[in-house]
Amino acid sequence: MRKIILLGYMGCGKSTIAVKLAKTLKIPFVDLDEKIEEKENLSINTIFETRGEISFRKREHEVFVELLNSPDQLIIGLGGGTPCYANNHELLKGDNVCSIYLKASIDTLFERLSVNKSKRPLIAQKNDAEMKEFIATHLFERSFYYNQAQHKVTVDNKTVDAVVLDIMSVLA
Repeated sequence: MRKIILLGYMGCGKSTIAVKLAKTLKIPFVDLDEKIEEKENLSINTIFETRGEISFRKREHEVFVELLNSPDQLIIGLGGGTPCYANNHELLKGDNVCSIYLKASIDTLFERLSVNKSKRPLIAQKNDAEMKEFIATHLFERSFYYNQAQHKVTVDNKTVDAVVLDIMSVLA
C-alpha cells in the first residue's frame, strides 16, 4: 500500500498539513517522532539527552522502515533531520512511496519558528540573528537530502488548505 511521506525543515508545516491531508484523504497520519516516543516511552529530547543522537537516529531509521513496510496506507510526517541520516533519503524514492518536500523560505521558517521557539530546543536560546543564520545553514546542509523527494510543494504565503490542494494535485 502506498505511503505518502511529508518532509521538510521544522516549521514548514508538516504536522499541520498532514492532519488536514489525512482528513481530506481519509488516510491515517503518523508523525514519526511521536511514533518513536510511543515505542520508547520517552520524549525525543530525553532520548537525545540520555542515549545520544546516534542512538536516536538508529531508532528513527528502524521505526521509519517499520512504517514503510506496514500493510496500511499511511501519511508519514518525518522529523526535520530524518532524511539526512541512515540513508533515509534513499527510502524517499521507493515504488510504494510518494514523497513530498514542503519547501519554505528562510523568512517563512523564521517567522513561524519565532512564535514558539521555546518549544524547539535547537533554537530556544538563539537571538533573531543567530536563529536566521542557524536556519539558513541548516537548510543549505539539508537541501541535498530534502531534494531527494519525488515532489516539491512550496508553502510560502499559502494557507494550509492551499497547500493541501497542491498536494492533492501532486497525488492525482
